[in-house]
Parts: sequence; structure tokens; C-alpha cells
Amino acid sequence: MSVRIGTRGSALALTQTQQTADLLAAVGGFETELVRIKTEGDVRTGSLAQLGGTGVFVAALREALLADRCDVAIHSLKDLPTGGTPGLALGAIPARADVRDVLCARDGLTLAQLPAGAKVGTGSPRRAAQLRAARPDLEVHDIRGNVDTRLGRVPGLGGSASGTAGGDLDAVVLAAAGLARLGRTDVVSEYFEPDVMLPAPGQGALAVECRLDDAPARENGVLVPDAVQGVLAQALAAIDDADTRLAVSAERALLARLEAGCAAPVGALARRKGSLLYLEAVVCSPDGRQSVRLNKATDGLTDVGAHLLGIELAEDLLAHGVAGFAELGA
Repeated sequence: MSVRIGTRGSALALTQTQQTADLLAAVGGFETELVRIKTEGDVRTGSLAQLGGTGVFVAALREALLADRCDVAIHSLKDLPTGGTPGLALGAIPARADVRDVLCARDGLTLAQLPAGAKVGTGSPRRAAQLRAARPDLEVHDIRGNVDTRLGRVPGLGGSASGTAGGDLDAVVLAAAGLARLGRTDVVSEYFEPDVMLPAPGQGALAVECRLDDAPARENGVLVPDAVQGVLAQALAAIDDADTRLAVSAERALLARLEAGCAAPVGALARRKGSLLYLEAVVCSPDGRQSVRLNKATDGLTDVGAHLLGIELAEDLLAHGVAGFAELGA
């Protein structure tokens, strides 16, 4: 048996897909084959907001799954739209990596040490808004490209940005998880704790999407023990992490209720601590001048409980008027 695994062709996508493929192969006892698929986000230029959000990285992979050109597809979970696709299921969410954002700056500078007027690059409206809130004196630039291209914009950090050999930015902000998967944490000058910069919903987690027939049997998000399932479904069940699934379910439910989209200035982080699931979220204006940050907890450690937590915290945020300054669809 060989399982075909769909992936984007970037270095980060290939690395995290291969790592997940190795996990599946180890528990499933089957061979795996990577199928590279070019997505709209890989082809088109412009900011993510202009392209319609990070969902542009997902559609082609989903089409390949439905057309039986691959058996599973690996996504960065923060790229996955909150709306599902008929015929597909979120087969597994492996244990989450580091959720934090990081600063990669020239000369190892931290955010506090960057001089006034320093140029910082990011392609994320969420990161940009929180950067502006923390340091209104910085120049925040919208950038695109893979990890090497972004790092190449900063002097001394290498990379391959064409036309910027000397580097035209003082720093860039990236996800800690991606740099760790690529073995590039040496370029990190500061890790942002959540009280400074809340991550994107689902950040640090991977989504393993599959066709419904291959999905593990679940009731209320919990795996059904002793269910008769195929080899692929059993392997997906084995690499799924229940606490990560609960956390991202709450974060994505909040995002869906806000009708915010993947590229909106919204940060959210849920964590299970003992018998409670805690969720913290922030909604910012694009310029970072206005924001509301709230938190909530539940003892309902089920898929329904996590979804309700996300919805309830979103309602609290809306009651605080975030739709007015963040231009949310809610």
C-alpha cells in the first residue's frame, strides 16, 4: 500500500509534509509518496488580503483530493478556511509546535532595541497591527515570499531575495514553528510571548485533510474506540492529538463567528490546563491604534464545548464593538 500525500512545493511545505508523512508511515506501515501541487497563492502576486486571504493556498490541494490525485493533503492549519468542503474531513491534527511569532532582526536586535523608523516586514495584517500597537514609530512593510526570500530582506540573515543583496529591511516577523521545522531558529532575535503578539488561530499546528471515506470515526470530535476502519484511517487516528484539536477548534470557531477570514487582524490562542480549556483573543484595527483583548474558559472538553467557547468569546468581542474598527463581516 502506498499513500499519496498532497503538498505545496515550497521548502517549508515539503519539510512539514515529509515529517508528517514519516509519522503516518511509521504508525501505518505503508509507503508514502509526495505529490506536489501548485496553488493559486504560489502563482499570484500581491498581498494576502488582496488575494482573499490564505485560503488561496488550500483550494488546489482540496481539488486534488476530491479528484483522487492524492489521498491526504497537508496544510498549515492557520491557512485552512473555517468553512469545510463537502466530501472532505480533517482526518488528523498532530501535536502542535511552538505557537509564537518571532522577530528576525539585523544585528540580533529585539523589538525594543530597534531604532525609531526601523523597517519591519510581514505579510500578515494581524502581525502588522500588533507590531504597530507595540511600536507605533516603526515602518511596517507588507512582504510576500518563502522563508529564505523574507530573511534575505534583512542584512546578515542570508536568504535569496532578488535585488536586495544588501537587505532593505531591519527585521521581519515569522512563525517560530516554520523556522524550527526548517532548522533556521539561529536567525531568531526575539520570541514574542502571547501577551505581546497573539498568534493566528491554528498557528503552529498542521492539518491532515482526507476524503470522508478515509477519515477516522469520531463522535463529537472524539475518536470512536474499536470502530472498524481502514489502514489509512487508523494511521490518521494514531497521529491525532486530542488537546491540539480542542484548542484549534475553539480558535477557529471564534474566527468563523467573527467572519474575519484568515488574513484579518485577529489573534487567538487556546490552551488546555487540567480540566479547563482557556481561550484568549485579540481584535485590532489595521493601524494598531484600537484593539480589544478578552479571554474565557470552559470545562466542556469536547468538540461542542470548544466550539461554544470560541463562539461565546467572539460574541463578547463583538459586544465590545470590534466590528466597527476591524471591518469584520459579523
